[in-house]
Amino acid sequence: MTSKERFLRMYAHKEADRVPIIDEPWAGTLARWRNEGMPSDADWRDYFDIDKMEYIWLDITPRYEEKTIEQTDRYRIYTTSWGATLKEFNELDSTPEFLDFTVKTEEAWQEAKKRMTCTPDRINWKYLEENYPKWVKEGRFIAANVWFGFDAAHSWMVGTERMLIALIENPEWVKDIFATYLDSCMKLFGMVWDAGYKFDEIYWPDDMGYKGTTFFSPAMYRELVKPFHKKACDWAHERGIYAHLHSCGDIRTLVPDIIDAGVDVLNPLEVKAGVDPLALKREYGDKLVLHGGVNAVLWPDKEQIVEEIRCVVPELKKDGGYIFSSDHSIPNNVPLENFRQIVAEVKRAGKY
Repeated sequence: MTSKERFLRMYAHKEADRVPIIDEPWAGTLARWRNEGMPSDADWRDYFDIDKMEYIWLDITPRYEEKTIEQTDRYRIYTTSWGATLKEFNELDSTPEFLDFTVKTEEAWQEAKKRMTCTPDRINWKYLEENYPKWVKEGRFIAANVWFGFDAAHSWMVGTERMLIALIENPEWVKDIFATYLDSCMKLFGMVWDAGYKFDEIYWPDDMGYKGTTFFSPAMYRELVKPFHKKACDWAHERGIYAHLHSCGDIRTLVPDIIDAGVDVLNPLEVKAGVDPLALKREYGDKLVLHGGVNAVLWPDKEQIVEEIRCVVPELKKDGGYIFSSDHSIPNNVPLENFRQIVAEVKRAGKY
């Protein structure tokens, strides 16, 4: 089966030859694997013989100037097209520190909003022209990477504390941000779709939780976030494609509303944060495709991760509706040989 055929069987809650296998290794992980024997010019997905999922990206930013403010042998401080100022250390896989934001007030947002024009040059047409035919020919699964919601706004444009306060004190401003992001994506991806570059799903990251709980209550989700999730899902379903939500953290209290909004697929089912993927399968497995749910903390230990796969994958794959990956991404403490063993074990445990 092709990757696309495999995915679509899972999305229809039907069995395939095996569960799809995808993931996202860190840059340092790929560097490690190359040092341990993977050819430098190899597509890591081909090397391990796993599935291929491709993403279509576009630019909805206010296009603020991107510039380096300070560069040392340890770090770089720079500005982004979203108007954020970041400090990023030079080591691979470092997490940037957000130092400042251009958009701190509703007035500053209105200026940013004017800059978010939906013009065709925000789409990388050349990239699509060069790559899309190959994706289709090889049967790869294609996702439109939509960018909107709580996570996209607080982390890249406004700042976490400011956004959390605004959810309570200025909800209309928050809704305007969410609406502008989503409407921009729908308009631009509509151009992509109408130009003949079809995709199989929309995929968007909207981290709404951390360890043990969510950033806001289910009631606040229903009032401020869910309407935009539903609008995105409706847009996808009108085109006969699926809606795939990535939300880190423990978001179990939101799952019923996420399903009601129309989300078809949920990722990454973060075990480290308290999510039990087997419990989700028992309660929602007929309504929701589960993607992930295999604790990345265990991946450096070959015996532990093989045992975990043998425990969870046979249950998660029942009646279709499961995509294998870690519960977020592949950290750089995972040796090449471990991942090779992981793939082999999933192909055994995930076979129908």
